[in-house]
Amino acid sequence: MAPRVMSVSGPIPPERVGFTLPHEHTGIHLWHVPDRWDYWELTPDELTIADELRDFRRRGGSTLVDLTPPGVGRDPDRLRRLATRTGVQVVMGTGWYRQSYYPAEALIDRRSVDDLAAELVAEFTDGVAGTGVHPGILGEIGTDKPWMTAQEERVHRAAARASKATGMAISTHAVMSPVGLDQLRIFDEEGVDPRRVVIGHADSYPVLDHYLAVLDRGANLEFDFLGHRFGTEEAAEPRLVQLVVELLERGYAGQLLLSQDVCHNSQLKANEGFGYTYLQQHFLPTLRTAAVGEGEIRQMTVDNPRRVLTIP
Repeated sequence: MAPRVMSVSGPIPPERVGFTLPHEHTGIHLWHVPDRWDYWELTPDELTIADELRDFRRRGGSTLVDLTPPGVGRDPDRLRRLATRTGVQVVMGTGWYRQSYYPAEALIDRRSVDDLAAELVAEFTDGVAGTGVHPGILGEIGTDKPWMTAQEERVHRAAARASKATGMAISTHAVMSPVGLDQLRIFDEEGVDPRRVVIGHADSYPVLDHYLAVLDRGANLEFDFLGHRFGTEEAAEPRLVQLVVELLERGYAGQLLLSQDVCHNSQLKANEGFGYTYLQQHFLPTLRTAAVGEGEIRQMTVDNPRRVLTIP
């Protein structure tokens, strides 16, 4: 079979993947966890999200990866309808998020690694629950804390085995700590090619030595909180630009990805946020001002996500 990218509308040739947001959501709810009282939601309203995706498309956007896992709002039929409505190529993730958010029916604590992996492989080969929609990436696979729990390790190993069986890449959730190295260690033990791994949310832990440790192991590093306004991200952005420029100067352009992780209603343009266009309208112009060349920008926004999404 020829290399392809698996979108929610079916397989597409890799060369059709242009400007890509590799870590996004088009609907998610994170408010149902016991003893958590924050209300964290991205609306499931299709017309609202379709307008936001059309804006991304108008500004040169080609492809968007929706990493919403089962248990917090993944909806394969809705993703296919959004792709049809907007012309955006949508890639859907699979797997389980982090322990607080594991759906009870997944029985993560009672099943073997191989059993969990088999479920992920079956979604890839057969589609999800009769929808005919197939995932194209494993993720987002994450840890709640700066360490990995036993159940999270089980999910990471299952994702690794599913990756080896299907060719799908793995995209992780690793925040405010060097826990991405623990994730990489598990994937390495399972024999996953590090070039098929994306360690996510790197901007939440702006430590150059950590970035180099991930990159020198051959994995990809993703800055995907770009445009967030929930905490100190805005104030930290000049430092982040410096770090990205430093990594580019050291020759790591082929391992860096950029995204926005839209996951909250406040981020939508309908609510005075940036929508799905912060990269095009704000961050990339800032990189250009910092003398980052168009070739490097293309590598981070087209070539690298295309390579990650291509199933050999």
